[in-house]
Formats: sequence, C-alpha cells, structure tokens
Amino acid sequence: MECKNCAFLLKEDDTYCNSCGAKVIRNRLTLKNLWAEFIEKFFNIENTLVKTYITLFKKPEDVIHGYVSGIRKRYINVINYFALAVTISGIQLFILLKWFKDRMDISPLVANSTPDGFVNVDWMYDYYSLVVLINLPIYAFIAYLVFYTLKKYNFTEHFVAMTYISAQYSITTAFITLTTSVIGFNFYIVGSILNIFLMIYTAYCYKRIFKLSTGDILIRTLLFIGIAMVFLIIYSVLQIGVMILTGDFQEMIEAEKAKRGVTYIASSVMNWTS
Repeated sequence: MECKNCAFLLKEDDTYCNSCGAKVIRNRLTLKNLWAEFIEKFFNIENTLVKTYITLFKKPEDVIHGYVSGIRKRYINVINYFALAVTISGIQLFILLKWFKDRMDISPLVANSTPDGFVNVDWMYDYYSLVVLINLPIYAFIAYLVFYTLKKYNFTEHFVAMTYISAQYSITTAFITLTTSVIGFNFYIVGSILNIFLMIYTAYCYKRIFKLSTGDILIRTLLFIGIAMVFLIIYSVLQIGVMILTGDFQEMIEAEKAKRGVTYIASSVMNWTS
C-alpha cells in the first residue's frame, strides 16, 4: 500500500505516512466522517488555528516573539493569519452591505464635515485589503519609533507584531460588529468604540513582548497616539492639497454656499408666511 500523497510505501497497520506525515485514509467520504474531520481540524484545542487565536490573548509574546525568533511550526505564520483575517472581514462586509446597508452609514460620526451631511466610503469596501496593507507599515513605523530606545525589534519585526495584532483584532471584532449590526447598532459607532480595545490590546501585547512596567507602556502608548495624530494631520493636509489640485475642494465650497442659500431662502419663506 502506498501513501496517496507522496507514494511512500506503507505498512498495512500504518495510520500516518512516515515520509510526509499525512493521515492514512481508508474509508470513502461520507457526510459523517467529513463533518468529524472538520470538527477535528478547526475546533480541536490542539489545532494550530485555535491555539494561535487563544495564545494571542493569553500569551501574545509566545506567538509574536516566537515567530520573530524563528519558531514557525507551533502557530499559524503571520501571512496566513493575516490572510484569514482579511477573508473573515471581507465576508463580514459582504453580509453587511448585502442585507444591512443601512447600518453602514458613517454620517452620524462626520455629519458636519460635508455640505450635505453624507459621506461616501464605498471605495474603502472595494479596496479594504489594500487600505489595511497601507496602514500596517505606518503603524509598524510608529511602533519602531516609540520602542526604538529598547533596540530589540527592527522595522520588519515590528511589522510582524502589528500584523498579528491587527489580524487578531479583525477576526475578533468581525463577529462582534456583525452581531451588533444585525440587532440594529450602527457599524461605525460600534467600530469606534472597539478601537479603544485595539489600543489597549496593542499596549498589552507590547507590554508582554518587551516585559515593560505599566507606567512605561502607558507613556509609550500616549507617545504612539501622539505620533499617530501627527501622521493623521499630515494625511489630512495632503488630502486637502489633492482636493484643491483636482477642484473637489472648490466644489465642496460651492455646495456649502448653495446649501446655505437654500437654508436662508427657506427660512425667509417661513418667516414671511408666519
């Protein structure tokens, strides 16, 4: 008898291939054994996925620093874990946009930032993976600056840490935001609240990775937020510059003037009729 995966010669009583490690399958597929295999693969506490997810909460340094220091087999590698997070988030967005689009209105958070109180962020859903990929190196660079004095991680290693943290956050909050949206809460309001959890979780991970005191990680967290705000201001200035060059900024001003004109006319009519 040969292994169906690598053609290695097997003994009749072998349950695993001694060459590639694959499990020897003797029975035909049925719904029962297919379901049993699924449960064994994905819900077993020894499963790599489950173990990675749980450990990133209990001992994140084991996963993150373990990967940085060369451990590859014990937990899911950072690329696969990030890909899983993007996939789950993509499914979540598809469900919300398909059946709960009214929960995806960002206007309550930025109603005063546009003339008509409406903000179109559909482009972000189309390029969600790209948006996340752009943000990750920025977060990693800020972390590199904040923890530079420790001289423990280089930029790439901070990138790995931030990718694991971001993936863990995305997987966890995908189910939370989906559930809260289904029962009637606004997606962006819930997401804004959960961002506090992201800051706390990031600080928790770095505290354990670098074995920092509570006071030290608190100071570095505030520094991280401060640098992030500077990046946000720079981004906003660049965005306004692009809008001026493309003419969108002038259109926004004209739209605001038109809105105020309509409001003034309506107010005058109401005063006249009263």
